[in-house]
Amino acid sequence: MTEPLFDSGFLRKLDRLALITRRAMLGEMQGERRSPRRGASVEFADFRPYTVGDDIRQIDWNLYARMERFFLKLFVAEEELTIHLLIDTSRSMDWGEPNKFEYAKRVAAAFGYIALSSLDRVTVTAFGSSERGGAHLRGVRGKRGAFPLFNFMQQLAPGGAGSLAAACQRYAQTARTPGPLLICTDLLDAGWEDALRALSSRPFDMTVLHVLAPQEISPTLTGDFRLIDSEGGGPIEITADDDMLRRYQREFNEWRNEVETFCNGRGIIYLFADTSLPVEEFVLAQMRQRGVLR
Repeated sequence: MTEPLFDSGFLRKLDRLALITRRAMLGEMQGERRSPRRGASVEFADFRPYTVGDDIRQIDWNLYARMERFFLKLFVAEEELTIHLLIDTSRSMDWGEPNKFEYAKRVAAAFGYIALSSLDRVTVTAFGSSERGGAHLRGVRGKRGAFPLFNFMQQLAPGGAGSLAAACQRYAQTARTPGPLLICTDLLDAGWEDALRALSSRPFDMTVLHVLAPQEISPTLTGDFRLIDSEGGGPIEITADDDMLRRYQREFNEWRNEVETFCNGRGIIYLFADTSLPVEEFVLAQMRQRGVLR
C-alpha cells in the first residue's frame, strides 16, 4: 500500500492557508480570487455611467442625488485561477538524503492542495522522461480534486534525461490560461536560464522551487572518486581534498546567487529548499515568510 503524502494534522494546517497572487488574472468560473473583470461581490471597484439595458439595481442612488446622473456601482469579480505545477522528473532529481524528488513532490502537492481549498483549478505537468511532453494531470478543482492530485503525485517516478529548456518552452507555448506557476527542479541543466526565460515570457505569477540535497550543498567527501553523470554524461575523476571542497563551495554559492539574481530581475519568486528541512516546516514557515502563502 502506498504511504500517504501527508497526515491529517498537516492537512488541517494547510486548510488554514491561502496562495498569495501578485496580480489579478482572468479565470473561467466563480471562485475566491480577485479578477480584472468587474462582477458581483462585496468589494467595491469603481463607478461607470448608466447605459440603456443596464441593471437598475446597480444604480448608486446616493451619487444620483448629488450629481443628478445615473452611475452604476462596479465590484471586483471573484473567479477561479488555474494553478500550474511543473515537476522535474529527470534522473538528477532522484538523489540525495532526503531524496530531492520525493521532497519536490510533497511541496508541490501541498501547494496544489491549498489552491484546491480555495476552489482554484490545479494542473500538473511532470517532465524529464523520454516521453514527449511528460505526464499530465488535467485541471482538477475543489476539495474533491485532492484525491486525484495526491494519487497522481504518488504515481510519479523519476527517470530519463530530458531538456529543461525544451520542456519549459513547450509549456509556455501550449498553456492556455496563465496563472500562478510553481516549478520544482534542481536546475542541474545547462539550459536553466533559457527554461526560466521561456516561462517568464508568459504572464505567469511564477515561483521557482530550487530543490537540492544537503550532500550537494555542503559535500563531505575525502579521497579519490569517479563521478558518474546520471543523465548520460561521461565520468569525471576527482580527488576530494580541502582545497577542492573550498572551490566547490565558492562556485556553488556563486551559482545559487546567479539563479536568485536572475529570478529577482524577472519578478520570479526564488525559493531555495534544502531537503534536510522537513517539508512541513518549509511549507508552513519558509513559504509564508517569502510571501508565497498566507
